[in-house]
Amino acid sequence: MPEGRVLLVPTPIGNLGDITRRAVEALEKADRIACEDTRHTSKLLSHLDISGKTLVSLHEHNEVRRIPELIAAAQSGEIIAAVSDAGMPGVSDPGYRLVQACLEADVHFEVLPGPSAVLTALVGSGLPVHAFHFHGFLPVKKGKRLKMMQAATEADGTTLFFESPHRLLSTLELLAENLPDARCCVARELTKKFETFHRGTAPELLEHFRAHPPKGEIVFLIAGA
Repeated sequence: MPEGRVLLVPTPIGNLGDITRRAVEALEKADRIACEDTRHTSKLLSHLDISGKTLVSLHEHNEVRRIPELIAAAQSGEIIAAVSDAGMPGVSDPGYRLVQACLEADVHFEVLPGPSAVLTALVGSGLPVHAFHFHGFLPVKKGKRLKMMQAATEADGTTLFFESPHRLLSTLELLAENLPDARCCVARELTKKFETFHRGTAPELLEHFRAHPPKGEIVFLIAGA
């Protein structure tokens, strides 16, 4: 029986043309594909003309139950491809627990390189790239949010966060009031048709987004000391 394994497969963060050849080959040869959202992945597979695949859901609400099934399938010889809705599995998306389970069960796994909103935003921001820190989504509570942003201004290099468009104005208001000189960037809709990078201080960005309400997926960056 061929050796089973788990393949962590990055998918495009917006532009479907960014998928790699290795990623397509992995999806083609997979016996089953573990998806954050099977509907979303079905659209990607249709775009790639890949059909007949068994899709199973793998998200934060069912990881504990689903992962043993995937590990058992890999141990029986299946090739399991794991994908999130966009970007690298495991980075603010399902995948970390699956990797831990592979290590514990001694199941071979491979991580394919590919699109990443974090690195795309970092390079495009124009902020320092010699060192960087990624903290996922900013906290909902304003006190914790401000504390993290204050730490970002004191850190070496650039700190990146994901942020909701519905909360961006609140975040910019908080930063403008407390750290008005901090250099920031709002990277929006990366790789998509309406991609934008807005660079400046929090008061400058706040003025822009008050006049132009933000939409889409956002990476928020703050330059350190």
